[in-house]
Amino acid sequence: MDLRSEILKEHSRKQSLKIAAWIGSSTKRFKELLTLFLHDEYRVSQRSAWVISFVAANYPKLIKDNIHLLVKRLYDNDLPVAVKRNVVRVLQFVKIPKSLHAKVMNTCIGYLLNPNETIAVKVFSMTVLAHLAMQYPDIRNEIEFAIKSQIKNSTAGFRSRAAKVLKQLEKISTPNPTIL
Repeated sequence: MDLRSEILKEHSRKQSLKIAAWIGSSTKRFKELLTLFLHDEYRVSQRSAWVISFVAANYPKLIKDNIHLLVKRLYDNDLPVAVKRNVVRVLQFVKIPKSLHAKVMNTCIGYLLNPNETIAVKVFSMTVLAHLAMQYPDIRNEIEFAIKSQIKNSTAGFRSRAAKVLKQLEKISTPNPTIL
């Protein structure tokens, strides 16, 4: 299969599932998909993302073994919004290695606070941060502040996700500060 041609052939769930089935658990084929996702033109990256999400659902080890490449791509200056959006989307559903926690936290907080960032990137970032807050309760207040500071002037989608994430954050107990 010529993967790039198949991706460009049709943008549909059926086509994405067909490609994902062809990739299966093949490391070689997944690397080819990942290369297209990370380095090809906007349309190819965008369509590849859907396939990656299907592959990740069935073979999370493929994502786990390549997550460092996804996170590294977030630091590229010429990052297409489709790549950024879909990398952060994938990060919602995978276990992020501890070695990448600080980078992912800083990146997602930056996206959340950036007034020029797309709503999709912001809402996916909220979810990633909420998952990380379970391991790092000290970041809870910062995440809550970042979300609450934007609710008033945001979209319905942002407000909906914000409500869910804030409810989730309420369940996380923050350590009591030491009084000196």
